[in-house]
Amino acid sequence: MRIELERRAQPSALFAMLSPFIALGITLVAGVIMFKVMGLPPIDALYAFFIEPLIEVWSLHELAIKAAPLILIATGLAVCFRSSNWNIGAEGQFVMGAVAGSILPILFPEQTGAWVLPAMMIMGMAGGAAWGAIPAWLKNQFGANEILTSLMLVYVAQLILDWLVRGIWRDPDGYNFPESRGFSPEQILPEVLESGRAHYGAVFAIIGALVVWFMLARTMKGFEIKVIGDSPRAGQFAGFSAKRTTMFAFLIAGAFAGLAGISEVSGAIQQLRPVISPGYGFIAIIVAFLGRLNPLGIFAAGLILALSYLGSEAAQISLGISDKVGRVFQGLLLFFVLACDTLIHYRLKLVFSSNSARET
Repeated sequence: MRIELERRAQPSALFAMLSPFIALGITLVAGVIMFKVMGLPPIDALYAFFIEPLIEVWSLHELAIKAAPLILIATGLAVCFRSSNWNIGAEGQFVMGAVAGSILPILFPEQTGAWVLPAMMIMGMAGGAAWGAIPAWLKNQFGANEILTSLMLVYVAQLILDWLVRGIWRDPDGYNFPESRGFSPEQILPEVLESGRAHYGAVFAIIGALVVWFMLARTMKGFEIKVIGDSPRAGQFAGFSAKRTTMFAFLIAGAFAGLAGISEVSGAIQQLRPVISPGYGFIAIIVAFLGRLNPLGIFAAGLILALSYLGSEAAQISLGISDKVGRVFQGLLLFFVLACDTLIHYRLKLVFSSNSARET
């Protein structure tokens, strides 16, 4: 006996729309079971995760700070995934965007004109796009698997950042701590409102999601991306180039991740450190799929995942649990999203065969 997946003739449109909500509901049920096994009151734990971070104004600003990079990165990844290019290296593109955008404030700290911040953002996007172009070029030229190449480049980017802040970019007045000099006020993204720390990275996330939604829904380039992703052969007959689409998708994803990186460094951290991301580039993959690869859905999904970050921190304080519990929560959510999507398009089929042992 074996289990096979059999494609459904007509997947349910209703369940396809409800899939993210079903996955979220199952995740909550799994969370209740997990907290019960850990000996924690499930209601108190869920309150700490999903309600406590929303009851103060300052925590809403923190929610915006956490959600902005997730939304930006996931929006770029949606372009890649829709074109069947599996970019798993957004974390590295995030880091290299932060590094490239920090060249001006670190190497030229005396530059404080109004042009500096826009230049930093553009340089951050260019750095992320350049890092994203590497796996695209390797795939187009040599047929290299973009999953492996983009993922391996994450660790290269992290090592470059670590080498810089512990070496030539270390703050000479920083008492030998591994960090760069602090950015000047003119090199820091301003706050959107006076009531908290939320900066203009949140505005970039909103604008980016709207721009990519418009491109995918209303332009020929968006149509090309979807055709290449659904059927490369059909795209070839239509005159679309799979290689050009691959490079375009990686450049967009890298640019968005790079913008998220320099926005995080310039807005929230205000200097370079050995670690500048809690894993935004990887969590954004969950955000992209939870949002159904639709930038508008991604915006809502980014808020949910950002809430899980804040909830994990709140639960550590109020319940004394490990931060790993929050990561388990995020992993469960991704698992159930993918499981629901799979069962919408396929049905499980038990195959009984007297020759199954010989076949295996």
